Formats: sequence, structure tokens, C-alpha cells
Amino acid sequence: MSDLHYTLPQAAYTDPDVFAADLEHVFARHWTFAGHSCELGPGDWFRIALGRDQAIVVRDLDGTLRAHHDVCAHRGSRVTTAERGTAKAFVCPYHQWVYGLDGCLRSARLMGDQFTTAGVRLAPVAVRETAGLVFVCPAATPDEAPEFDGFADAAARHLGPHGLEQARIVARDHYRVAANWKTLVENNRECYHCRGSHPEFSLSNFEQGTHGDVRLNPRYDAALAEARARWAARGLATDEVSFPGGSWYRFTRLPLREGFTTETLDGGLVAPVMGTLPDPDVGSLRVVGLPNLWAHANADYAMTTRLTPVDTGTTDVEVCFLVDVDAQLDDGDVDALAAVWRATSEQDWALCEATYAGVASRGYRPGPLSPVVEASVASFLDWYELLSRRGSAA
Repeated sequence: MSDLHYTLPQAAYTDPDVFAADLEHVFARHWTFAGHSCELGPGDWFRIALGRDQAIVVRDLDGTLRAHHDVCAHRGSRVTTAERGTAKAFVCPYHQWVYGLDGCLRSARLMGDQFTTAGVRLAPVAVRETAGLVFVCPAATPDEAPEFDGFADAAARHLGPHGLEQARIVARDHYRVAANWKTLVENNRECYHCRGSHPEFSLSNFEQGTHGDVRLNPRYDAALAEARARWAARGLATDEVSFPGGSWYRFTRLPLREGFTTETLDGGLVAPVMGTLPDPDVGSLRVVGLPNLWAHANADYAMTTRLTPVDTGTTDVEVCFLVDVDAQLDDGDVDALAAVWRATSEQDWALCEATYAGVASRGYRPGPLSPVVEASVASFLDWYELLSRRGSAA
């Protein structure tokens, strides 16, 4: 029994001070998933909020990706009033200070002859993009950013052929889930619950494949070996990149069940094959980026899930569905494409809300994690506690 991992103490999920520390040391000082490169043509921008921080992510007219704190250099007003848009400049709505897309102040009315715009700007935020995914680190400037190259290299090899840079978002679903953000990540990191809770997901997917799932299944093992041999022969990366050295990311391409080419209810493609994929037989690429991203990339579409913690018991979730930029889909096609992951996501949110209600009650005690099917939950909690300890020691 002493070798078992356990879930965290109740305060880790319910205490406002712990939540504040999570925002500071897990989200603000770490790379967090912000959105998609395909949303950001020249002049396009979106904003992302993480606790007290709010950042504007924008593509400059020369194609450079930038991010700025959404804080006017005058008296601190928010500069943006929408979630996303297209602009040639940002104008603070309070006193009409004008900033270029590079964040530098262009003009400030009625400031007198002694004032100069030189050196005045929106505070910069570290931002990176790779394989169509955009990440920010709100507590770091571009010169202070934490290491990112390992993730970028793995993303280029595994996710790059799916062509998310040349994709478009055909559906964007928003949810407000009554659960702590860690409850949602824990749920994602195991498929212990899949058979009983996810009938749509289980049509196309094996229960195996989650990092740390040690169950033996000859049928799955044979399907995986045969699929990897086919994929390698066609130039796809087939190595397993699973949280190397205790890091924050995972990429693995897994086979779908016989008769399924993609994660749809009938297994058939709804949209054209994406990017430079060699053909539809590519299984499903699973991507995890702690603390707030998981994604599945299929032959014809990709799904991304982004978590935004709101308070101890509330998490906002955005689920996006992407297809090739030239795909022609009607509303029925989009519904068919999104059916599996809409159902699976909404089932998960219900499970997480029921779990969090129990965790927050008097009856909760830390529970044992299965070493057979929940090792990835334990790995996530180890990663989280390491970041928390580093933050406390800082």
C-alpha cells in the first residue's frame, strides 16, 4: 500500500490561496496554450486571460507574432474591448493613446511638449508558436521565456504534417465547468472511466494508449505495431514522446479500431485529408501540453481543448474543431465531424462536476490511484507538486 499514489489533499482543490498560487506558479510562469496560428493573419489578434493577467496576441503586418499585456502605459486601462479582431493599431478606449501592433506607443494626445513616445509601449509577453499552436508565458518577457524547444521539435515532427497552420476553425464550443482545473486534467489523464462513460469515443478508440496504462491487450498491441510499421514507411513520426524527463508534453500516434479512419460516429471522413498527411490511414495523434491543453489530430480534423481556471471551483473550457482551410462543409458536416468530441467532452464535464462536488465535501479523503490505469494521473500530480514546491521556495 505504501507504493500507491494518492490524490491531493482537499485544500489543493478548494483553498483560494492554493488557487492563487496555481495561477502564479503553474500558469503565469509556465507555457500555456493560448490559441491557433491559423487565427492570426497579418493584423489579426485575440486576447487570453489568466487570473489577473490579460494578454493580446497579435500578428504584426510583417508576419511577426507578438504578445503584449493588455495594460495601457498611461493609467493602466485595458486596451481591448473584444475577444478577437483585426486592427492596424490598438487604441486605448480611455484616453485614446494609440499603439502599433508591435506594442510601441505611436501617439498620445494632449500630453504637452515635454512628453515623448520614445520607449513607451505595452509591456511585452513571451509568446511562441509551433505546428499551428500558440503559447504564452504571462510572467516572462521574450528574453526571459522558459525552455520551449523540446516541445517545438516534437510538435514539428508529429503534429506538423497535419497542417494546422493552414487550417480553419469550423466550430468553437465554450463551457463553464463547476470543478477545479486539476480535476479536469486528472480526468483527461486516464481512460479508467472510458468504457462506462464514453460510448461514442469507444466506438473508434481502444481504451489503451494513455501514458502509464500498463494493461496487456494482444489485439491492441498487434494493431499498434502494425500501424506504426505502416506509418513509418510513409514518413510519419512513430516514436512515443511522453513527458520526457518529467516535462510537460506528450505526442503519440495511436491506431483506431478496425473500420474507423477518423474519430466520427461511423468512422468515415467528413473533410479532406489535412496538411501533408500521406493518406487517410494515420490513426489519431494525441497531444498533451500541461497545464491546459489536450488535442486529437485525425486525418480530416483536429480537436483542441483549452482550460482557463476561473476560481477554485470553476474552469472555463474552449473546444475547437479545425479542418483544412479549403474544406467545404455545411452545418450537417460540422455536426458530424464534432459529434464524438462534443459528446465525450460534455460527458467529461459532468463527471468532473460530480467529482469536484465530492472533493469539496466533508467526506473527501485523498484516494488511491490505480498503478494499472492511472499512472499518468500520478505523473501529472508529481509534475504539479514539483512546480508548486519550486514556487514556494522562490
